[in-house]
Amino acid sequence: AVVCDVLEPEEMGIERILGVDFGIVNLAVDSDGNIYSGEAIEQQRKRFTHRRHALQRHKTRAARRKLRQLAGTQERFQQNTNHRIAKRLVETAQRSAAGIAMEDLTGIRERVKARRQQRPRHTNWGFFQLRQYVSYKAALAGIPVMLVDPRHTSQECSRCGHIAKANRPTQDRFSCHRCGYTTSADFNAAQNIRTRAAVNRRMVAQPRQLRLAL
Repeated sequence: AVVCDVLEPEEMGIERILGVDFGIVNLAVDSDGNIYSGEAIEQQRKRFTHRRHALQRHKTRAARRKLRQLAGTQERFQQNTNHRIAKRLVETAQRSAAGIAMEDLTGIRERVKARRQQRPRHTNWGFFQLRQYVSYKAALAGIPVMLVDPRHTSQECSRCGHIAKANRPTQDRFSCHRCGYTTSADFNAAQNIRTRAAVNRRMVAQPRQLRLAL
């Protein structure tokens, strides 16, 4: 393995912000409406799990060797998939001079418990790895990355701002009880992430007002 240092380019001027929501069913959805589905990923995960269980029943040296090979194959598959998704997200941002906004999910595994049927997906996929790939590919392209508060992004209406658990009747649907706005839950969250990043950016860019005692 050869390690090389690459200078990061200066951040380009951005004209807008691309919000990105990471999930379990859809690995990523951006605020432009692009969906990076996890359906094919789930089929592969089930295939790997079935093969692993079958090999674990045979407590032989050959079975253990196959299990190690299988683990390597699954890891490479995960890395390749995350690389491709991250590349497409960065290319989307680059084409439209957009910064990328994501949720600050530090400690999310401790704070959020996945549903029973989603636990294998939740623990078996490298979401943190995907976020890392997006961050470093964006840095190499000179695209700024912004992290926002993740609280209520899935429950807040991106149209009117109403927040309620009832706004998300199912895992994949969002329906605002106040204004009636209905859309994909992941797309709604991506729009909220974009809006929060835009607000934070304006607040940071505002000049400080100094009060002078006369």
